[in-house]
Amino acid sequence: MILQVKGVSKFFGGLRALNEVDFDLPEGMILGLIGPNGAGKTTLFNVIGNVFSPDQGSILFQGEDLVGRPTYMASRLGMARTHQVVRPLNDLSVRENVMVGACFGKVGFGLRGAASLVDETIDFVGLSESRENLAASLNVSQKKRLELARALASQPDLLLLDEVLAGLNQAEIATMLDKIREVRERGVTIVMIEHVMQAVMGVSDRIVVLDYGEMIGDGTPAEVSKDPKVIEAYLGDPDLAEEMLGD
Repeated sequence: MILQVKGVSKFFGGLRALNEVDFDLPEGMILGLIGPNGAGKTTLFNVIGNVFSPDQGSILFQGEDLVGRPTYMASRLGMARTHQVVRPLNDLSVRENVMVGACFGKVGFGLRGAASLVDETIDFVGLSESRENLAASLNVSQKKRLELARALASQPDLLLLDEVLAGLNQAEIATMLDKIREVRERGVTIVMIEHVMQAVMGVSDRIVVLDYGEMIGDGTPAEVSKDPKVIEAYLGDPDLAEEMLGD
């Protein structure tokens, strides 16, 4: 297993953001992480990515327990992520942004050694014509692709995608999903938070559902889309849920 989340709980004051979340993730899988707003999805990402330490439980990545380790260890061991609110280095060019990912990722390339990887990654996400533009000048779709490129340049084994489809139109969503599938074909395991239900159901091998910090569903997209607890958590209407969940 590339990732093992074992009985993870996280509290913020008196608020229980996660309650004994527990799952294993095999290599090469796309796992969709879904749930209503406030369900704890991004908190779980931050715990997996070693930004927050869990109050209970453990996170094993590549067989290494990340709890209590420096935050950068996740990246050094081969984990990368994008953010729900894009975080480009606005005063740097597209190429320089992606260079940061290459230099501070798993391999830790030098500037000269990273050059070909950076250019290949920029081409892969479709930003070739913007490579020398400042990141601040990009539109939303381009910034999403830049986030993906910077994460990929770190040479991850596990990629965490936090609402990478948010704000995109249908054509842009289709393009991004193709890229996600290609990334998996390259051997990268993916966990993605997403609210575009038909998209995440279509691309994921497995779905984990959170509600108020608790796991209420875990299975294939077909299994999860028929789970009464999942339907109730989302809409309370089986017909609307069936349409939303892409059954």
